Amino acid sequence: MDRLDELESRSIYVIREAYKEYGNVACLWSIGKDSTTLAWLIRKAFYGKVPFPFIHIDTTFKFPEMYEFRKKYAEEWGVELLIAKNDEALGNGMGPDKGKFECCTQLKTNALKQFIDEKGYKALLLGIRRDEHGIRAKERYFSPRDENFKWNYREQPPELWDQYTVKKENATHIRVHPILHWNELNIWEYIKRENIPVNELYFSKNGKRYRSLGCYPCTKPIDSEAKTVDEIVEELRTTKVGERSGRAQDKEQAYMMQKLRMLGYM
Repeated sequence: MDRLDELESRSIYVIREAYKEYGNVACLWSIGKDSTTLAWLIRKAFYGKVPFPFIHIDTTFKFPEMYEFRKKYAEEWGVELLIAKNDEALGNGMGPDKGKFECCTQLKTNALKQFIDEKGYKALLLGIRRDEHGIRAKERYFSPRDENFKWNYREQPPELWDQYTVKKENATHIRVHPILHWNELNIWEYIKRENIPVNELYFSKNGKRYRSLGCYPCTKPIDSEAKTVDEIVEELRTTKVGERSGRAQDKEQAYMMQKLRMLGYM
């Protein structure tokens, strides 16, 4: 097997283990490249038939292109798509102008909390990677959350020699991270090899492209001439620009990101 085969095999193993162990699971689909790659791996793991729903946490501040992509591929792939919103917070006028930390807490974290409370999921699969942000380097493949949905990064279960701790006392649900061992270049190389569809916002227009997708008030494009997957792969081999350099800094600072994730943020 080559490197991409090894990455794929490990991810599929984690996906199948999660489904076998917990049964009542769902996948968080942000519509970005990582969660879409995870969606592709899930489809591979179950031979094209996805046995659990995909959840999109909709802040209502996503790019129009993201909603179009969501509709097209949810239908094309035949997945059960569920939309999670914090309607009360939205009704009270919550948005990025109230502060990025408060907005993320209300429209992402609390929206997810409410949805899990309603549906009772035992595990959620997420497309996060260790290399994406420093605080995510502390994550595990199977990461427990307590009754308040909080993440205790100081008491993560050991995962040595590919032995995973899938049970945790007092955990209300488990976050499962099947692509934790991938990096950004791996993702794009795999997208190229598998011909995975990705959002058009990732490709350069007028010298700008998005490298990481979030809500449009908090996400800025980077300077880039990469108009194809091949060109993105080549760009990533030499770039010194951080992947999340286009995301709002008051949310992406290490302390702020750690605080958000401790409260249940993705």
